[in-house]
Amino acid sequence: MSSVEQLLRAPLSELTDRYLVRAQAVPTGLLAALEADCRQGARLLARRIRSRQEKNRAEGQRLRHLLRYETELWEQGLERVAGVDEAGMAPLAGPVVAAAAILPRSYRLKGLDDSKKILDAERREELAVLIKQDAVAWAVGIAEVEEIDRLNIYHAGLLAMRRAVLALGLTPDYALVDARKIPECPCPQRGIVHGDELSMSIAAASILAKTTRDRMMAELDARYPGYGLAAHKGYPTPQHVQALREKGVLPIHRRSFGPVREALGVPPAQAELFPPAPPVNPP
Repeated sequence: MSSVEQLLRAPLSELTDRYLVRAQAVPTGLLAALEADCRQGARLLARRIRSRQEKNRAEGQRLRHLLRYETELWEQGLERVAGVDEAGMAPLAGPVVAAAAILPRSYRLKGLDDSKKILDAERREELAVLIKQDAVAWAVGIAEVEEIDRLNIYHAGLLAMRRAVLALGLTPDYALVDARKIPECPCPQRGIVHGDELSMSIAAASILAKTTRDRMMAELDARYPGYGLAAHKGYPTPQHVQALREKGVLPIHRRSFGPVREALGVPPAQAELFPPAPPVNPP
């Protein structure tokens, strides 16, 4: 009796557990045999397995596509490619957090994507743990509220990115940066528009930056209860704006931002949105 015939004698629940739940390799001929089986449950199992295989192939193609910038650099001999991204540009409260991540060559992590596309906070945390375990190096950089108000949010974000790169503990051969270029970057770099959707290294950095900042905002929520910081993470939601008006401005609020200035009774700032960058302070 062939191995496929032996498998067909097994309960369908066992085959489901083996090839769907535990995702073991499907022996040659088993799918065709299940599709030809007179049992409706066997044919349904075959369809589910094929659907899983198609999704896995699509995910593999997506991940290969996400590595195209890194692969181009690896083929040039640039092994340590850092992805850099930030989180927290739009909130009214809390720091802006950047992260840098150097992934192993040809690294693929199923489900890794731009943090904004991963709505499940637990899944983002799971991915962050795996990235930290697997990365050649990773680090975060922070620009505090006082720096945001002094430099403006755009340049504070760049400062956080620079700090993240410098905190890696090694100098990257090259940096891929989401949308911008980092002043005084210690290595060659390239800014990629929508880079968190197009580069795996930048996507990994976006996950690390987002999860780090979310944890910081949860800690600030415990320090300043009643503002909903753990829920809205400092973003200008109606709940947050109402709390600003009713409870007042906290030390962690960005006084250069319109709704905070309004709550303080201060006229809107008239400065240009992105004035020339001031001198960068040492990290």
